[in-house]
Amino acid sequence: MSLRHAARSALKRGQGISSRTLVRFYTQETAEHKDESKSHPAKKITTHYAVNPRENDPRWKDVDMERVADETDVLIVGGGPAGMSAAIRLKQLAKEKGEEMRVTLLEKSAEIGNHILSGTCLEPIALNELIPDWEEKGAPLHTPVTKDKFYLLTEKGKINIPIFPGMPMHNHGNFIVRLGNFTKWLSTQAEAEGVEIYPGTPAYEVLYHEDGSVKGVATNDVGIHKDGSPKSGFQRGMELHAKMTLFAEGCHGHLTQTVVSKFNLRSHSEPQTYGIGLKEIWEIDKDMHEPGKIIHTVGWPFDRHTYGGTFMYHLGEGDAPLVAVGLVVGLDYKNPYTNPYREFQRFKHHPAMESYFRNGKRISYGARALNEGGFQSIPRLAFPGGALIGCAAGFMNVPKIKGTHTAMKSGMLAAESVFDTLHHPEHNAEQKTKGLEPSSYDERLKNSWIYKELYKVRNVKPSFDSPLGLYGGLAYTGIFHILLGGREPWTLSHGGPDYQKMKPADQFKPIDYPKPDGKISFDLLTSVALTGTNHDHDQPPHLVLRDDAVQTERNLPVFGGPEQRFCPAGVYEYITDESTGDARFQINAQNCIHCKTCSIKDPSQNILWVTPEPGGGPAYSGM
Repeated sequence: MSLRHAARSALKRGQGISSRTLVRFYTQETAEHKDESKSHPAKKITTHYAVNPRENDPRWKDVDMERVADETDVLIVGGGPAGMSAAIRLKQLAKEKGEEMRVTLLEKSAEIGNHILSGTCLEPIALNELIPDWEEKGAPLHTPVTKDKFYLLTEKGKINIPIFPGMPMHNHGNFIVRLGNFTKWLSTQAEAEGVEIYPGTPAYEVLYHEDGSVKGVATNDVGIHKDGSPKSGFQRGMELHAKMTLFAEGCHGHLTQTVVSKFNLRSHSEPQTYGIGLKEIWEIDKDMHEPGKIIHTVGWPFDRHTYGGTFMYHLGEGDAPLVAVGLVVGLDYKNPYTNPYREFQRFKHHPAMESYFRNGKRISYGARALNEGGFQSIPRLAFPGGALIGCAAGFMNVPKIKGTHTAMKSGMLAAESVFDTLHHPEHNAEQKTKGLEPSSYDERLKNSWIYKELYKVRNVKPSFDSPLGLYGGLAYTGIFHILLGGREPWTLSHGGPDYQKMKPADQFKPIDYPKPDGKISFDLLTSVALTGTNHDHDQPPHLVLRDDAVQTERNLPVFGGPEQRFCPAGVYEYITDESTGDARFQINAQNCIHCKTCSIKDPSQNILWVTPEPGGGPAYSGM
């Protein structure tokens, strides 16, 4: 009997097996498992062509797979602040030089801003550089910060931590904004400059020249049944070719990951590390509302070894007394029983917070992964045929909890490098590939305020990963960041990718989360209903498993099935067959809010997120 079969038999007999032994069973005898799967295949879950090539499927034999192609000068993939800023800056430079330049931007959401979510307190430095007269042009920056509060929460109380100028949490001069609305406004500025914007157009595949340089992208195919067969109305995606392509997909974009791998862009940087942010917008009592007030907290509901915190921003838009409230937890957490959504719901019941919501009304909910690697995780940015900008690369200032200003600036710097490369013949003569490389971009970024800002705070996040946890991180921040201005002569490591940080379930006890009361805290599906998420049910699930058996054979027995807890939208379920006791893994892809947490935190790295058919995903309104 093989090791793998021995493990299964022992589990059925109810015998105890350590998680480490189960990992050994899983990782050994790979060849045997492959042979075994030929005669006893797992129930098919993945039907997407990302894993199941259509060339081998007879149902596709007579389908026309030719793509129509178009050409542009610069192609931008992603319509967030970075992509819009790059597009605007390119057209500004072309106008200054009196030259024509076609700039094309693709955005997967049906409307610009629909997939944007952030608890944004905007530092306007990049906006001031890009559009100095933004106020006259109607930028939706309606709420200047008036008051900062920072608390260390215990289970029942709070400790006030004073905020002084120069501290990361000092927000004088910043604005509380709804980033989706701000991004929509940026799109109007881009269109006014002549940028071609195509919402509802997800990019699915990176295209390459014969020499390996990036040629452009192909958009999604549409008209495929859930079982992977073609519908009668099947339409092939189109190709967009460009002299240079900028990837502005946001945090953990799926095309970005392929480009990073192909060009080995992380050869001199650490892996990116991430957090997940969950957010709600509430209408609260007017007597509790203070437009411009900001509250940040650390501590409870997390233990001292889990990096996380919360925010509450009092908006000052219109007559409604609105607040944005959210929770961010680092995806390097170790306990597989951690459920970020339920941590968020119980946080709202803390004595220091509950009164805000008691007579309020929840308006919206959403979640999104965010980059937390900072300076240590900045990859090489330029490559033959294009570059990474914004959160695709990762420029978030973690202690500030701000990344919009750095994302915008990175897009502007990339635009300047792209323009120089395209319009200086001596630069073009140096290029050795068909896809031109904006090689000055990395150097421009190193000479910018982005680099200086991230270098200064580089050790704050990893300082929390010590035996002292939260308290060690706070002490380090106070001593080295505030007193020494980040000038310490060392750089701490993040210690590897997030998915490797999760420990086996037998090292922890399940967390007993309180039941939602339906007034302040809510069940997950009620929350997902507020996101406006929609996907055509009859399409192959865009959450793709590289191996359909891994979740039930490894993730469930070793880690307790963490997907059903770290997903903030109820996409993943383990369903037990009552007659056999066997577990079946189910993917509810129609619930997906495109947060990307699954492809980041899955301890087996078996989940691949790809773009669904056009129009799919959440429909956030000013999140």
